[in-house]
Amino acid sequence: MGFAIDEDGSRENEMTMSESGEYHKGVKYLCGNGIAKVPAMYILPVSERPDIDPRNINIASNHSINLPIIDFAQLQGTNRSQTIVSLAKACQEYGFFQLINHGIEVDCIDGIRDVSKKFFGLPYEERSKYMSRDMHSPVRYGTSFNQNNDKVFCWRDFLKLSCHPLSEVLPSWPSSPPELRQAVANFSMNTKSLYLKLMEAMLESLGLIETTANGINNGKESSSSSSSSSTMEFEDGSQLIVMNCYPSCPEPELTLGIPPHSDYGFLTLLLQDQQVQGLQIQHQQEWVNVEPLPNSFIVNVGDHLEIFSNGRYKSVLHRVVVNSYKSRISVASLHSLPFDAVVRPSPKLIDISNPRRYKDTDFSNFLHYIASREHNTKNFLDSRKLT
Repeated sequence: MGFAIDEDGSRENEMTMSESGEYHKGVKYLCGNGIAKVPAMYILPVSERPDIDPRNINIASNHSINLPIIDFAQLQGTNRSQTIVSLAKACQEYGFFQLINHGIEVDCIDGIRDVSKKFFGLPYEERSKYMSRDMHSPVRYGTSFNQNNDKVFCWRDFLKLSCHPLSEVLPSWPSSPPELRQAVANFSMNTKSLYLKLMEAMLESLGLIETTANGINNGKESSSSSSSSSTMEFEDGSQLIVMNCYPSCPEPELTLGIPPHSDYGFLTLLLQDQQVQGLQIQHQQEWVNVEPLPNSFIVNVGDHLEIFSNGRYKSVLHRVVVNSYKSRISVASLHSLPFDAVVRPSPKLIDISNPRRYKDTDFSNFLHYIASREHNTKNFLDSRKLT
């Protein structure tokens, strides 16, 4: 690949058309061919680069944050009302929380991590069978964030799998490694069940399900039975499993694994790499590291939940930094309403003192927006706000 050096010492890319096509094959492909420098296509403007000391293998100069911890077991027990209060506070003040005691078996977690590593370890010829730039595709292997539109690519490869309806989409998933379909299906079903229970708690925390301290709804109906009927619209919702691979990077201070963004859906359940840091969130105008917590999920509010809550709960900008010493794998389960459903503020959360703050939206609005713009901020959510 050809590079020229500007007077300020930066690398200027002199790409040919064939070299440009190489980038679309992914970071794993580039690294497999051996590179000692970050290609110019991945170098961010100085103002957008992460604050990383390349001599420090702990990757990030930023300090770490102790996210609120929500004990899922407490949501199922006598301390539910107190935990609901903690959940509401976490969604209002951080937009993120760590979920412990979630009830998903270790074998299920280990299984999805194992097949993720195996998939990204396959030869490029096998991975490339699923490569697509079609953002509607139910199975898509790709790179960067939106490789159709990104002016600067990010240091990430991914496999995105649509999971609903599971029986229809599963046969289209990769057949290699051979255990992938079963592992992803198991993880998908478990995280969907967990998501629905979390949404029950979210509705309760927003006051959309009436409860008393002892969990009785209107003195007649239990919180559980009431909320089950209230979450029916979420049961047929969309689910996307995203396996992310961030290869070790020779110059991590010049690029990002994923640029600043907020997630489009209601909730994202993320399995962090237990060995390698990388996730950062923006809190009080600073980028702070989220350290992995053993046997936990990072859960974050998405744009749709911010809209549904009429701004009470906040989706928060987050990004991924990379490092020079070890590749990193994460797995995200993203949940929302069906792709053709309209998301709008709950009418029960709108009144004279809290007027409607967002326009109606749906998934096609989101796809159209990111296909026409570089996705590096909460611009999509901003486009939904009413002035």
